[in-house]
Amino acid sequence: MTSTVSQHAQTTTSATAATAFGSSRKRAESAWSPWPRLSKRDQSLYPKLSFSIGLAILCAAVLAAMILSRAWNDFVEARQNHYDIQYFRQILDTANFISAERGPANDAMSDPSETALKRLAEFRARSDAALVSLSAPPEVPILLHDHPIPRDLIEAVTENLALARTKVDHAATVQGGEAKLRAMQAAIEAMFGVSDRFRAVTTWRANELIGHDSGLSEPVLVGQMLADLREYGGRIASEVIAPLASRQRIPLENIIDARRDQGRIHQIWDMLRGQTALNVMPDLARNQAAIDTLFFGAGMNMVDTLIKQGKDSSSYSITAVELTRAFVPTMKSIEDYRTAFLDKTVSRVAAERDGALKLLAIVSLATTIVLAVLIGVLLSVRRDVFRPLLQAREEVIGLAEDRPLAERLASGGAGEMTRLFDAIDVLQDRMRERASLTSELRQQAETDGLTGALNRRTLDYIAQNGSDGSPKDDALALIMIDLDHFKSINDTHGHLAGDRVLVETAKLLKREAPIDCVVARFGGEEFALLFPCSDINQAGRLAESIRAKLENHRFTVSEGRQITVTASFGVACGQRGPSSWRHLVERADKALYRAKADGRNRVSMAPISVARRMGGEGDQRLRA
Repeated sequence: MTSTVSQHAQTTTSATAATAFGSSRKRAESAWSPWPRLSKRDQSLYPKLSFSIGLAILCAAVLAAMILSRAWNDFVEARQNHYDIQYFRQILDTANFISAERGPANDAMSDPSETALKRLAEFRARSDAALVSLSAPPEVPILLHDHPIPRDLIEAVTENLALARTKVDHAATVQGGEAKLRAMQAAIEAMFGVSDRFRAVTTWRANELIGHDSGLSEPVLVGQMLADLREYGGRIASEVIAPLASRQRIPLENIIDARRDQGRIHQIWDMLRGQTALNVMPDLARNQAAIDTLFFGAGMNMVDTLIKQGKDSSSYSITAVELTRAFVPTMKSIEDYRTAFLDKTVSRVAAERDGALKLLAIVSLATTIVLAVLIGVLLSVRRDVFRPLLQAREEVIGLAEDRPLAERLASGGAGEMTRLFDAIDVLQDRMRERASLTSELRQQAETDGLTGALNRRTLDYIAQNGSDGSPKDDALALIMIDLDHFKSINDTHGHLAGDRVLVETAKLLKREAPIDCVVARFGGEEFALLFPCSDINQAGRLAESIRAKLENHRFTVSEGRQITVTASFGVACGQRGPSSWRHLVERADKALYRAKADGRNRVSMAPISVARRMGGEGDQRLRA
């Protein structure tokens, strides 16, 4: 919308500057020129060496940028891996807390003593705290990214956990026999369901890390398998805990599930032994031996014995509480193994991060030194080879000050290189000041300081001369806009609020006006829209659309209060040109005041007959 006049002013300013610059150079060259004193070899060597110097610096800078970019990417990736593995460990810890809650839950259902219930409450609180931490938005360090766990996954785990706990509490109140077996079995299955639900969280996060090819694929898979090993290990004991507590025979489906879980455990353990991530950590061999001895030895044998005892009778050698106290320590070997593996993985990733940071610092320092030395050498060569070109110093200053230069004798030395750069700095400063002043003057001359819209003077120029400075016989439509009761806004809310209303109104007009429309502040609370159009009805429809948008807009004033503002619109059509513009403004202004006289907040259009210079009336109005 304002690009037309901006381009015109910029073109005019650039042409004037180019003319002045060219004439100044011609005057200086006519007074004195150093080039005749340079040999043909000097003149041909200058562009060649300049090109070579620039190309060498460019190549060195590109090479340095590539090396730094690679080092930076490695550092960021190492930081990302460190963050990802720590967050994944938090998820695995939460999975372990939920699985571990089944132990005290089994104790509470078997023997609901005060000690058992207190221990269960502690484990529940730990699980709840871990779930709350996961559901909160993660604190992601700067320059890193994260994908929060979908809320529906965490909510599903929380809902299932609450339901399972209700069943556990109910089973604790049931006294012996078949009813006790059914209640405990339902509670245990519900707790299994919670672990299965949370496994979806672990799988989702693992897929996210593997999908990003972060270099953590193998540690993530190993961590997930270790979590599964602990989960299915706990399930085996849970399959026999209910019959043991109720002194009933073990149902066939429980035996089948226990044997299936045993098969899964052996399969997972065999896969874990073949993982490279574990084989490169020989110090974990002691943890592996502990699992073979405690879990696969004592723990599995204990479960096998109970399954044999409960398969044909309900006579067991131990109680449910004794089973929990004996079996849980064997599970600790798995937890110790998982903890040791994650500790070493986190330490390894942290070491990679620190190494990447150190490498980045070294590469940055090295590339900086190399570039500095290279640039210094190249600049030194340029100084020594092109000493005669230092005579251009006076010419550069002369161009900056727009004056002819007197001839001076050529001389050499490092001091003249300093003066050359001083001269370039002077030229740059002068050109910068000139450009800044030109920009400020153009801004002040063309636009309204408050709203950023064009001012009345620029609007008059465009309407009379067109965008390229030559008169045109173009059809124009003018929409005059006057904010209703604007004085009351200043009186009620203050002049700052009034200024904000004017600024927001200008933004709304720019947004709603056509692309070829000029938006200007006509004066005070009045605005004007000027655009090519010969159909006054079309212009009226545009005015009505903007009037409605303005009426529905909410303006925020002091202390967050919002107000509505309406406006009256006057529409007229005419031709471009000095005399036509004056009449067009008069007709639009009369239509505007007619809209205000008719009650404001409406559109009034100038008579069509007048717009066509044919005389007559025929006033048209678009009412709100």
